[in-house]
Amino acid sequence: GSDAASEQGQEEEAEDRLKEHMDNLLDKSAKTRQAALQSLRLALASKTLSEFLLERRLTLTDSLEKCLKKGKGEEQALAGTVLTLLCLQMGSGPEGEEVFRSLKPLLVTILTDSMASPSARQSCATALGMCCYIAAADLE
Repeated sequence: GSDAASEQGQEEEAEDRLKEHMDNLLDKSAKTRQAALQSLRLALASKTLSEFLLERRLTLTDSLEKCLKKGKGEEQALAGTVLTLLCLQMGSGPEGEEVFRSLKPLLVTILTDSMASPSARQSCATALGMCCYIAAADLE
């Protein structure tokens, strides 16, 4: 009994931290946004969170879009990586496709922008390739 309660408490605590990181993606400070992206990257890479993310995918997608649009270099690179992990978590269903479809034009824009940093372009290329492989319904 107490093990299950303890495990549930830990899970709720982890979800609260994830919510906080998601909120921090909208912070004015680039350092805060980058730290939040870094934390989300670690969380999404280490644990299956599809149920948690399912309810929050639109919010997270919007936040990642802002990081990709307004951020520079490192922030864009991290946002691309988090987007790739989000696509992996959402899978090949309609949710993953929706995430990919909404950010695909922005990824292509950054990828083809010669003024964008090489790390941002590389991360967007990876995100584009992986998300396309996982979630694109249109074979083209």
